[in-house]
Amino acid sequence: MTDDRKTIAFVAYPGLTPLDLVGPLQVLSALALMNPAYQTVVVGATKDTVGTDTPLRIAPSHTFDEVPSPFAVLVPGGTVPTLRAMADEPLLAWLRTAAGGAELVTSVCTGSLVLGAAGLLEGRRATTHWMFRDLLAALGATPVARRWVEDGPVITAAGVSAGIDLALHLAERLGGRQVATNIQFAIEYDPEPPQGALDWANQPYGDLKPLREHTLREGLAENPELLAKLLAHA
Repeated sequence: MTDDRKTIAFVAYPGLTPLDLVGPLQVLSALALMNPAYQTVVVGATKDTVGTDTPLRIAPSHTFDEVPSPFAVLVPGGTVPTLRAMADEPLLAWLRTAAGGAELVTSVCTGSLVLGAAGLLEGRRATTHWMFRDLLAALGATPVARRWVEDGPVITAAGVSAGIDLALHLAERLGGRQVATNIQFAIEYDPEPPQGALDWANQPYGDLKPLREHTLREGLAENPELLAKLLAHA
């Protein structure tokens, strides 16, 4: 790309969780509308549509080759397909190259596992979805239980909805507090979930443990060494 604007690249790969990508994309696309110094793109191996973990399909706007040096990168997460993406060498190679010159390397949910697989979390504090947080240690990171964690140029967010928080943090960092506040009003982000705030002292880990086990074994069935590495820290 020859555009002088700072490019924020959102990574699309088969099977991702849409809200991980679309939530932050909505926020930072609004930033780009308010501040023409920035632009948002969605990058993938090709421009062909990819499936998600819902019926929605997503089509990247650019290929990896068209955006070799973005200003910022965001990797969304998911379940089984995201574990498979940890062994997607074209994706990992692009991430390594892009991260070399990017000012910000970010992820949502289990997208941080993909960053870790690319070797980008070594020696850094990071977070991810709470069910998979302990696995970050196997990738050289220090797991932290926070909504988002910033360590140098790398910022990782916790599960799914935390991506919106991360994006608003980035909007403030890049555009100022008033711009971020205006965006928050524009998307009317003022959560009041019917069940109230989550009680983290009573998270249903036991109930969801079979799901985690299935996700790991199914996603890494063709990569037994990586599976063993992660399970050793489980």
